Amino acid sequence: MTILQSNSDEATERLGRSLAPLLHDGMVVALHGDLGAGKTVMSRGIAQGLGVDVAVTSPTFTVAQEYELAGQRYFYHLDMYRIDDEEAAVAFGIDEFLFAPRAITVVEWPERIRGLLPEGPALLNLELQHLTEESRLLLLPETIFHQLQSAGLPAGVVCRQSEGGTC
Repeated sequence: MTILQSNSDEATERLGRSLAPLLHDGMVVALHGDLGAGKTVMSRGIAQGLGVDVAVTSPTFTVAQEYELAGQRYFYHLDMYRIDDEEAAVAFGIDEFLFAPRAITVVEWPERIRGLLPEGPALLNLELQHLTEESRLLLLPETIFHQLQSAGLPAGVVCRQSEGGTC
């Protein structure tokens, strides 16, 4: 795992925009982190990077928000905070979002539906941690870090630690 530090909400959003081109249809991005860790800010950046041009807010009360992308594709933003367990998620119709072939799905609070998430390359786990009022840490797989690094890390984002030792 690689640890990146974002120095502001704007930098976290830019990081999300930089991640977006690395995602592919059918992929689920699981955003782990406590309240206030920056999950919705990261989701907003990913959505912007995919071409969503309307305000992206937390779907805590609606559970799911759908945004249409170009080419009859979709961005689904799910918040499992109010979902009690996997059974409730299945009753809600979670499979339609997690296994949509023409969509990219971001899930906040994925630990509530851990057993329902796809496995393998269709799942990208990211962990956000609150560092200071403005700063966040993002833990991400080394392979994703190298792809981000080759394109250039966005302003306000620095590498703190890399498994490979090269930041």
